[in-house]
Amino acid sequence: MTDVTIIGGGIVGLSTARALLREENISVRVLEKESGLAQHQSTHNSGVLHAGLQYMPGSSKARLAREGIRQMTSFCAEHNIEHEICGKLVVASNRAELPLLEEIFNRGVANGLQGLRRLSGAEAKEIEPHVNAKSAILVPEEGIADYGQVCATLEILLIEAGADIVTGAEVRLLERRSSLWRITTTSGVFESRMIVNCAGLHSDRIVTMAGGNPGCRIVPFRGEYHRLSPEREHLVRHLIYP
Repeated sequence: MTDVTIIGGGIVGLSTARALLREENISVRVLEKESGLAQHQSTHNSGVLHAGLQYMPGSSKARLAREGIRQMTSFCAEHNIEHEICGKLVVASNRAELPLLEEIFNRGVANGLQGLRRLSGAEAKEIEPHVNAKSAILVPEEGIADYGQVCATLEILLIEAGADIVTGAEVRLLERRSSLWRITTTSGVFESRMIVNCAGLHSDRIVTMAGGNPGCRIVPFRGEYHRLSPEREHLVRHLIYP
């Protein structure tokens, strides 16, 4: 029997487990349906460290982005994980986009971002010679990180802290029995006092399986990325957002 079982071994589940293990006398188990951890969104993304530029001022998203980038860069530096604060360019490609660009700039200022600069099209071209823009915003605080390395490091830290990590454990049935949850998976049956749902795009299904009402349905979309060949990497110097 475990105090807390986390369903989902992506970056959210692993980070949640690490936070819980900082408390005294709590046992934690992570259940992951794949053969390894962080096989989905956690390692299939653009790797951006967001500083909270475009989020609504005063929102939890804005506040957590500011705190999150500080914590993540600190974590990466502490554990020698590849990351770079390379800056971001947000561009308006035509005049119709200029009012929206100004709104984004004002949100960034309100959210406390440092060093934001409005750029003319010519100034943007000095920074990114292959970008055509009417105007742009330079966001020096944003960057990139290797989230695969982040998750691999979290796995090591969790094992050292005594967490039980079970892969190949797809949850098939959740039953509430008195004060315990009985969790039937493809790797066996487990009991836990509490469940934390970190199942990503399948989180709504886990809620339903537990007898709850998710209130919405998650509809996943597939994104595609293109990698520049080594001889073309010089074409881009920063993150560039249209």
